[in-house]
Amino acid sequence: MNQEIMFPVAERFVSVNGEGLRAGRLAAFIRMTGCNLACSWCDTAWANDESCVHENLSVQQLVAWVSGTCVSCVTLTGGEPALQPGLSALIEALALSDTWGNDNKRVIEIETNGSVDLAALHELRWSLKHIVSVPTTIAFTVDCKLPSSGMFSEMLESNYDLLESEDAVKFVVASKEDMEAAYDRIKAYSLCSTCEVLFSPVFSCIEPADIVVFMEEKQLPEVRLQLQLHKVIWPNVDKGV
Repeated sequence: MNQEIMFPVAERFVSVNGEGLRAGRLAAFIRMTGCNLACSWCDTAWANDESCVHENLSVQQLVAWVSGTCVSCVTLTGGEPALQPGLSALIEALALSDTWGNDNKRVIEIETNGSVDLAALHELRWSLKHIVSVPTTIAFTVDCKLPSSGMFSEMLESNYDLLESEDAVKFVVASKEDMEAAYDRIKAYSLCSTCEVLFSPVFSCIEPADIVVFMEEKQLPEVRLQLQLHKVIWPNVDKGV
């Protein structure tokens, strides 16, 4: 008998999506423990250690929890959710379930740090497109690390070839050097032609106005500047927002 897949869930909650293409929309967040990176400015480092307090939940339990919410957007985050060996099973179960979401705008968003191969998940979303009973978008938000994070060299550039119009690359910038590195990557992979591109400032490290000036100087009309809504609404809260 196959052992049931269990996920180490650090927290699960419903709130507005603070960033990405669905910013401002209510979403059901499932945050999993464990990460293979150690970014200098990480705001969820508490969840990166697999020994942090968590629930072990099955695919069925997570689908049931989502079904009990009012949302049409599910965000799988971490930590790094793509490290979970059973993630495909959870995504497939959510996509095939007709018990959650109340419109034709269902989204399963995978927030990933850019260092883990997304090829298998990309193939999965293509295979599901024609068999789901409720239209469901499966989207990647790839958090591309820049020099200030200390993890710039860990980025898996082959992931950029998998991105589509429903996906986003988010550059979290803390300095002029970061913006220059982001610009080089945008141009090298023609990212604005394949997916959405976001610039998000590291709070207290760079002024959003400086990012606007950079976008003007580099002629980046397709790039969006995005502030983290949860940092604005709940500036002193680290979890569950």
